[in-house]
Amino acid sequence: MSNPADTFRQEANDILETLEDNLLELEADPENRQMVDTLFRGLHTIKGSGEMFGFSALAKFVHHLESAYDLVRNGARQVTQELIDFSLQSRDHITALLEAGQDEAAAAELTSGEFHATLLSRIEAFNGTGGDAESSADAAPAEEAKPAGKQRFDIYFKPEPLALKNGMRPDLVALELAEIGTCETTISADHVPPLDKLDPGESYLAWHFTLETSEPKDRIEQIFLFFDDGDIEISEAQSAADEVAEAEETAGPSKKAAEAAPPAKAGTSKGAGGDESKASKGPAMGESVRVQAYRLDELMDQLGELVIAQAKLNRISERLDETALASAAEEIERLVTGMRDATLSIRMLPIAGVFGKFRRVVRDLASELGKDIELVTEGGDTEIDKNIIDRLSEPLVHIVRNSADHGIENAETRAASDKPAQATLTMAARQTGGEVHISVSDDGGGLNTEKIRSKAIERGIIEEDSDLSEEAVHQLIFAPGFSTADAVTSVSGRGVGMDAVRNFIEDLRGAVEVKSEAGKGTSVTLRLPLTLAIIDGLLVRVAEGDFVLPLASVEECVELTEDQMSDNGQRSIINIRDEFVPYLNLTEIFQLGDARDSKRVVVVNADGRRIGLKVDDVIGQHQTVIKSLSAYHQGVEGLAGCTILGDGSVALIIDPAALVKSFGALTREAA
Repeated sequence: MSNPADTFRQEANDILETLEDNLLELEADPENRQMVDTLFRGLHTIKGSGEMFGFSALAKFVHHLESAYDLVRNGARQVTQELIDFSLQSRDHITALLEAGQDEAAAAELTSGEFHATLLSRIEAFNGTGGDAESSADAAPAEEAKPAGKQRFDIYFKPEPLALKNGMRPDLVALELAEIGTCETTISADHVPPLDKLDPGESYLAWHFTLETSEPKDRIEQIFLFFDDGDIEISEAQSAADEVAEAEETAGPSKKAAEAAPPAKAGTSKGAGGDESKASKGPAMGESVRVQAYRLDELMDQLGELVIAQAKLNRISERLDETALASAAEEIERLVTGMRDATLSIRMLPIAGVFGKFRRVVRDLASELGKDIELVTEGGDTEIDKNIIDRLSEPLVHIVRNSADHGIENAETRAASDKPAQATLTMAARQTGGEVHISVSDDGGGLNTEKIRSKAIERGIIEEDSDLSEEAVHQLIFAPGFSTADAVTSVSGRGVGMDAVRNFIEDLRGAVEVKSEAGKGTSVTLRLPLTLAIIDGLLVRVAEGDFVLPLASVEECVELTEDQMSDNGQRSIINIRDEFVPYLNLTEIFQLGDARDSKRVVVVNADGRRIGLKVDDVIGQHQTVIKSLSAYHQGVEGLAGCTILGDGSVALIIDPAALVKSFGALTREAA
């Protein structure tokens, strides 16, 4: 069985990620009472679960922040910029405490630091409690107003069947109720099945609490907030007859408690939200499953082997020419293709999760740089392989920081250029064929071509007499160690940002494009494959070897005449419908012997340019399972990996962008 503490960490991290988005939404709309309730519920869940699983330091700290939002819910405090600021910092501190976990020494080091003390001081000042922060951690949240006298509540609680397996403690619920008043508890066993049908791991009991307290109903709902998957009913006792009935129930179990709880109650209290019904909670429990990432990787590996086996079956079927075998092979191919698509869809995640993280990044950058920047996101529902998602945040951080610092002007410069005071930074994603294009655009001043050129000459990246086009100059921002910053700051100036971006993206078999217009802004686009596991490829033959080109980068295949091809030793050009396209001869590049007299050319898109690759034969489309190259071959330029063909032979996968970059086809074109 998995460690319950690890399960709590996963769920708490999910809540914290949502919490940051909710705080930023509340900052934009301080009157959003629903968002306040959502934040309170999230904090209450983390506190309750943290205490249950032994994260005591975390639970004590979260209690203070929870109290602040309880005051806002009750109208005793208003949403202020100070509340948002210390809440975001507290969110980061809670993450650190979560990582420390049950390690008391690590947690003590965090809670004894100055940052922890400062945060507590700011929270207590907002709450108006002051005093010793730690000693007040166990106090009940302050309420704006409480009823003068005591009230009696009847509480029916039947946990969902798997609650005990998941760590639910009914005794802790009873103790928490006892802390706010006088509580009598009755247990109902009416739902316990016969012994031969009883599952020891499930919960069948129901609890009936009679609570006399001066606290309002909302305070009781807070206690049951974490258990909203069970049946809960909280009602006020309104007559003496009800009190007599309750006294009779304390003498022993009866069916009345069970009858008092409808199986699916519309309007049942589920916590601070009040009237949210169980039916409105969306998909039932069990419709989504948390799966460890390595299991998905194992599934993809097995599917890759199945694709290779299916290709072998097709080859055998073609050789034997048996109708029945061909029919079976065709059916298996259809099933394997369907399984491939289904498995890939499981690994695909919407990029909105990555974009959401940058709301906080942009907010903090704007504050640090003294600029007013609005983040706009588009295409968040675009899906991409989880392995790419996991590695995408770091290059995007470099691009966003570069755009905020270098691209977007300060307020005075924008005013002088008749631009809005608030700058716009746009992150957009869209799927194009087998690729996903992710762009980061700003409405700043654009790239300073002359400054880039002079800095490149100063750092020895280019020669002083180099005659580069504007586009080629813009590409210099990706050079190692290049920066146009005049001084090193906490945001930029070290010359590692955009260089790291290109390295990251090329490792993912992608490409980076930059477009800039003076005075109007800059756009950096990342072109990435949808998946890193299985791709559709075009199988070609060069000399005696087989190669695969990613089908997403192939634009067309042409067979040309001698008049359409030109190679004078300095540049190789083909004429396709009156368009001149540079080409590379793969036989020469991979040194596979003497070039054959072939006129077949595959035109690919490499870094936004049309480039021809001369091959000996085009075999056809091939479902390609990508395998890593051996340690001896990983340094070969222009190769992205290899795959196994149906006859067991190995075909190398060509990376068109890396090939063009390595062998200078674009330079030949410029010549």
